Amino acid sequence: MKRLWRVTAMGLLLLALPTLGWTQGTTDRSEMDQWVKDTQNQGPSPVGARITMANWQQYKQFMPLGMQKLFQGTYFWKMPANVEINVGPVVSNTFLPKTWVEATEKYGPQTQVEVLPNGHYVIKNYHGGTPFPNPQEPHKGWKILANVFWGYVPSVYVNGPNNYGSVWSNDRFGNSNTTTLDVVYRWSDFNTDPGFPVKQDYAPGTWYTEWLMEESPEQARYTSSLNLFFVDQEKQPFPDTFVFVPALRRSLRLASTARCSPVFGFDWSYDDAKTNGFNGSTSIYTGEFLADRNILTLAHYNEDGAIFPGGYLMPLGFPKPSWGKWETRAMAVADVHRIASEAQGYCYSSRIIYADKEHWNSDWVEPL
Repeated sequence: MKRLWRVTAMGLLLLALPTLGWTQGTTDRSEMDQWVKDTQNQGPSPVGARITMANWQQYKQFMPLGMQKLFQGTYFWKMPANVEINVGPVVSNTFLPKTWVEATEKYGPQTQVEVLPNGHYVIKNYHGGTPFPNPQEPHKGWKILANVFWGYVPSVYVNGPNNYGSVWSNDRFGNSNTTTLDVVYRWSDFNTDPGFPVKQDYAPGTWYTEWLMEESPEQARYTSSLNLFFVDQEKQPFPDTFVFVPALRRSLRLASTARCSPVFGFDWSYDDAKTNGFNGSTSIYTGEFLADRNILTLAHYNEDGAIFPGGYLMPLGFPKPSWGKWETRAMAVADVHRIASEAQGYCYSSRIIYADKEHWNSDWVEPL
């Protein structure tokens, strides 16, 4: 068995768009509020269940709102008629390295948040690991957001020409297009992995950097993106983003308003484009805690059964049963959004995240 999170959260690998985390269409916050009420009494985990189009409503209390919409067929993208979700037991303590857990235990109790007079949030005494392993009020929703934002990824994650990442994007006509990418994701501060320094000086003032370059299609080859995430988010609340455009033979620095622009022509915006569910900042964003729920997710998978396109139900790109068994995992559900003074002109009024309480990646995300 392989770890699905190890693949999806590390970079743009074996993905199909639209995929598990991003649903299509328009849903407002009132529907999310109703979902919270409707899922209050979930009952025992349906281990052994085989969920299909014929019986999905018996198990909808374990589904995020977006998955319910896919089963209902509300929008253009919908569940294939032969969808099948097999539910197994929850498998725990398989995601995080020992050194990350140790850093969480050591530094988590001292990590704090301060709200400035301008409404911005500042994390204090963070030195690595999960900032708030047991988030509580006050500011519980923001603490969940912080856990997602600083979720674990390896010190260095690389896809190169010999093992490039692939993204398959599907349009409304059923056409599938492949983009291949070179990727380097790298911690520059707060590193907890053995064999790497806690802090590196290749990008002073940052804690994390992301570099991506298109290998194909040929007409987009060498188009590159660089994101620099800064420790002092009050001084620099947005990541610095640079794009190299081959046709111009130079790089461009994107404005902070470009957080809503598409990445490499995909449906992802720059604030979406990290599969922990959020790629913005924690200074000018906050979170409203909505609920704790057990949510269906494909947390572990069989690599041999997940090969594209044979392992996918098209055109949605939904996993076939060959991937493995789904689990109802404990998740914190929160509404992440910009603070009021920074919200004007932003693309999402709400971003609903379902954050796994073991590794704090958002296994499902619903922008509203």
